[in-house]
Amino acid sequence: MTEQYTTQQEIQDFTLWDTMKEKQACFSFTLELTARCNNNCSHCYINLPPNDTKAREQELTADQIMDIADQAISLGAVWCNITGGEPLLRPDFAEIYLRLKKKGLLVSVMTNATLINDEHVALFHKYPPRDLEITVYGITKETYEAISRTPGSFDAFMRGLNRLQDAGVKVRLKTMAIRSNLHEIPQIAEFCRSRTKDYYRFDPQLHLRMDHNPARNDDIRKERLTPEEIVALELSDSDRRESLENGCDKLINPEFSNISCNHLFHCGTGNGSFVVGPDGKVRLCMSLCHPDCVYDITKGSLEDYWKNFIPKVRDMRSDNKEYLQTCRVCPIINLCLWCPAHADLETGRLDGQVDYFCRVAHARAKALGYIPH
Repeated sequence: MTEQYTTQQEIQDFTLWDTMKEKQACFSFTLELTARCNNNCSHCYINLPPNDTKAREQELTADQIMDIADQAISLGAVWCNITGGEPLLRPDFAEIYLRLKKKGLLVSVMTNATLINDEHVALFHKYPPRDLEITVYGITKETYEAISRTPGSFDAFMRGLNRLQDAGVKVRLKTMAIRSNLHEIPQIAEFCRSRTKDYYRFDPQLHLRMDHNPARNDDIRKERLTPEEIVALELSDSDRRESLENGCDKLINPEFSNISCNHLFHCGTGNGSFVVGPDGKVRLCMSLCHPDCVYDITKGSLEDYWKNFIPKVRDMRSDNKEYLQTCRVCPIINLCLWCPAHADLETGRLDGQVDYFCRVAHARAKALGYIPH
């Protein structure tokens, strides 16, 4: 069939993809060093216990990680993001971090800061990361530990953050806006902005677990805000409100209803980046863990993944009329958390519908003055 892309963004996305297929250009990659975490956050989509023996045994070695990094660099990668779980749980974290830096990569780190010690401070002071992102779950012990479900974690977080900032290490602070900290969000925002004047962001939307754990998924659903709460929170934050209003013409596009393409992926997933799981399973993005969309790098090569596997995933299509007549042509889908990855986590189908996401999108559209027909 002949593809019809009716929006400038879609044209740009697919033009970029075609260009990258020709140049095989990889710009960045994410390394999940571990799925283990010393916190047990109620909303987390990946964390496993810190002493999970099976998870630890499946983690890539430092040498395996360096081999993947070399392959990524050969494809053009210049930036690497280290995350977890909690990456500082790895006793070889400093070794991995330095070896990646020595390869000339820009390296970012995402951490909860509770395990920060003097050695980490010295490491980041001498060899600064591109970004050091820390999530602030609350600014009181009660709120923070209601989410982390780990006694003593708030004091550990504050101690780690203060150590870094006292040493002049630049950090970026962010938060998840969820049921357990909604009452404290204004204070969290003030706290973050006072310590990171050039950066603060919050995310009010949660997706389900990558391991499909039913009990943990129930925990996540309980932490979700209602669509009305999400909209009220976003409109109360001047930066977020301005971003939504300024991006209205990109977030809402009635012309989507004229698109006849049945491809599943119309986002930028796989365009210039990839994610390596702790066990060497490579994904196009953080959330995409459907079996048909995951590549085992320990049994193949990054070049094969990049040249052959990604195009196959990007070419996946849907024959689900319900999806093709709703989400696929929805003019406000960019106000929604819906994507094939999140649809799969919620419904078990890459083209499944998620009522909660839809209600959030409609609440946002209404707040922006758009009433879809």
